[in-house]
Amino acid sequence: MIKQVSLQYGYNSLVEPGEMQYIEFGVFKGKKGDTYTCNTGDREAVLVFLTGRCHLWVNGEDYSVVGGRRSVFDGNAWSLYAPNETQVKIEVLDEAEVAISKTHVAADALPKLIKPEEVNVRDVGVWNWRRDVKDIVDKRIPASRLVVGETINPPGNWSSWPPHKHDVHNPPYESKQEEVYFFKVQPANSFGVARLYTAEGDVDEVLPIRENSVLLIRRGYHPIAAAPGTRVYYLWTLAGESRDLIPNDAPDYRWMKDTEAVMREWQRNL
Repeated sequence: MIKQVSLQYGYNSLVEPGEMQYIEFGVFKGKKGDTYTCNTGDREAVLVFLTGRCHLWVNGEDYSVVGGRRSVFDGNAWSLYAPNETQVKIEVLDEAEVAISKTHVAADALPKLIKPEEVNVRDVGVWNWRRDVKDIVDKRIPASRLVVGETINPPGNWSSWPPHKHDVHNPPYESKQEEVYFFKVQPANSFGVARLYTAEGDVDEVLPIRENSVLLIRRGYHPIAAAPGTRVYYLWTLAGESRDLIPNDAPDYRWMKDTEAVMREWQRNL
């Protein structure tokens, strides 16, 4: 399922409570001087400062100024992991967007500010399925269920490739997590494409990706493609009973991952 969204000033609830089993998601959009307060209650949350600068307070403690990206395509994000029973206050210093992912918690933890230099950046894939993957909240952060990061597709490239799924609890071969993608495209009037499908064939959808699209992934394979001349960004949020990520690649395309080391060496020697 994909939603095409036009963000308004204030908090935009894009995945409502109960719409998915675990994940709730929204984006706060603010102009200079706007404030927003988030009380996590019985949820944990990850706030990713997509663009703009904000003054941040956590449980009354001054966390100073965070953010600063002009675009999601510019560098790494500032982010905050906020456990249950945490109050977060934001004051916008210039036009800003903040993505907020939430889920039910199973254990207590402490707030953690994640600086841009603490983001784990990976160069994943090769050739026309190469992309930049940025792990923001992973096993380094003792969250209860959330795993959050960003991916950027170069023009014309694919990601979530080879196609993979994570909808069956079958360790060590596959983990079960649902997922939400929130997209930006550059230029903003261009597009990408998502395919959501299952091996059984009961789900097979090709969906347009536009600026601020939201893709809800409950099951199935979910590769993403950027149009030529277009970069595609997406913030990804996973949640389930386990934070162990074990994607199960589609059998028809597993061979492509096996070729990556050879192709990297070939490209290096061109």
